[in-house]
Amino acid sequence: MIRILVVRFRQMGDAILATPLLSTLRANFPDAEIDFVLNDRIAPLFQGHPAVNHIIRFTDDERHSFLTYIKKVWQTVHHTRYDVIIDMRSTANTMLFALFSLRSKYRIGISKPYTWGIFNHRIEGCRDDEGMIRHNLRLAEPLKKMADGREWKEHKNLTLSIEEKEKQDFRQYMQEQGVDFSRPVMLVGVTAKLADKTWPEDRMTETLRRFISTFPQWQLIFNYAPGREEENARRIYDSLAGQAADESSSSSDTHRSSSIFLNVKATSPRQLAAMAANCTAYFGNEGGARHIVHAMGRPSLVICSPGASKKTWLPQDTDILTQGIAASDIAYVTGLTRQEQYNLITEDMVWKQLQTFCQQLAV
Repeated sequence: MIRILVVRFRQMGDAILATPLLSTLRANFPDAEIDFVLNDRIAPLFQGHPAVNHIIRFTDDERHSFLTYIKKVWQTVHHTRYDVIIDMRSTANTMLFALFSLRSKYRIGISKPYTWGIFNHRIEGCRDDEGMIRHNLRLAEPLKKMADGREWKEHKNLTLSIEEKEKQDFRQYMQEQGVDFSRPVMLVGVTAKLADKTWPEDRMTETLRRFISTFPQWQLIFNYAPGREEENARRIYDSLAGQAADESSSSSDTHRSSSIFLNVKATSPRQLAAMAANCTAYFGNEGGARHIVHAMGRPSLVICSPGASKKTWLPQDTDILTQGIAASDIAYVTGLTRQEQYNLITEDMVWKQLQTFCQQLAV
């Protein structure tokens, strides 16, 4: 039996983008034991994934204590003698998995100046014109030699394994909060974790104001985290709530105003996935939530933050409708500050594409 270790620290979106690699490994080595190294806080999202046998969790305390981290890495690779180690980040910290397991036949990582001699198969970093899924799948290419002449299979879709009961339980909760499933539901990323990765609040508010007037059948669920994100979301909600009430009083029963839900909350990544499964689509700031939505098979339109390449981060070769708006679509952005780049993305531009996006959904 082949034993494979895939190392993928960092954020939720990065880990979800690793699932095509995991699915590709499982498709080509169905009997392999595949272990997945993750940050502890996002590990529950991947429980039950059909491509993963075991999830190896590292807490923030373990990762930030040098001696504790080294000890756990050592124990991980000596408890199970891995035939293959794939280090998706290939940093000075993560490459310790390969360094402590030099007997592994395949030690695959990213080509960097300091990774020479640690990995015996080094892959070029993600190119500017390359999607992250395509880049991640290249990490499996050295293993084609182990396929014994069988046709090599690739899986490009993002995947998560959320049980039907989880989806139905969250659907019932949404109904109890007033969501009407006879009408379409838009999950809206009205804000983002970092201020410099958030489209300006006034522009988001104006865009949603137009949306409410033009698509009264839609319901909006604001997605946000506690703290600064919640403060931003509540300000936008307060600005729009009055309009929603006015529209509702003058609309027919068939075309009621969009309902805006601020208190439909997912308290974990798995609940967010269950909520996404019960929504029609996603619109808003690009981030981990968008990747969850994609993995649950729902279309999305996102506003990309400065420096975030659409070609890299938005999967284009899957069967899920995925669209994005970036400053680089409009002008040559080299030398512009982040704020200047965001300023290029106007309400009119986003609104035009959002209208087209909704019309494509035909709901």
